[in-house]
Amino acid sequence: MVNLVIMRHGEAQPQYSSDSERQLTHAGIREVQQMAGWLQHHYSAFDCIYASPYRRTQQTAALIAEAGLALTPVQTNTDLVPEGNAQLVLDFIELQLSEQPDQRILLVSHMPLVSFLVEAFTRQGQTPIFDTAGVACLEFKPGHGVLLEYASPALVQLVQHSV
Repeated sequence: MVNLVIMRHGEAQPQYSSDSERQLTHAGIREVQQMAGWLQHHYSAFDCIYASPYRRTQQTAALIAEAGLALTPVQTNTDLVPEGNAQLVLDFIELQLSEQPDQRILLVSHMPLVSFLVEAFTRQGQTPIFDTAGVACLEFKPGHGVLLEYASPALVQLVQHSV
């Protein structure tokens, strides 16, 4: 059962003077909307959505919430920034799940942290490279996690065209 999804933000504008202020491009918005549709088709709404304070992740999380995938308002987690510490995020999620073991959680963050999070929640050496708006779907219980699937806009589109 998937109870933890790690998502990279959609495509963002080129670097500005402040990385934290970069916004999603039109293509990035479409990517996130496509993945919201995919998540909606495959999974239930999330009990909690945590996003980095950066503008592009906040926009990504808001689009996911607007698609009806959030049971509560999106919350900001300052540990989800690009240079964040995966162990701090793991500790935070383990605490959340110890209090409510059945909750479904979405984390919206950045490369390279999203890759390090998959490794922290599953096993050493499992650090997938995320496409923009890519999602890693995990089954996680404190102390043990399994990567069940990875999806991205390009993979979803490929599957849709082959059906």
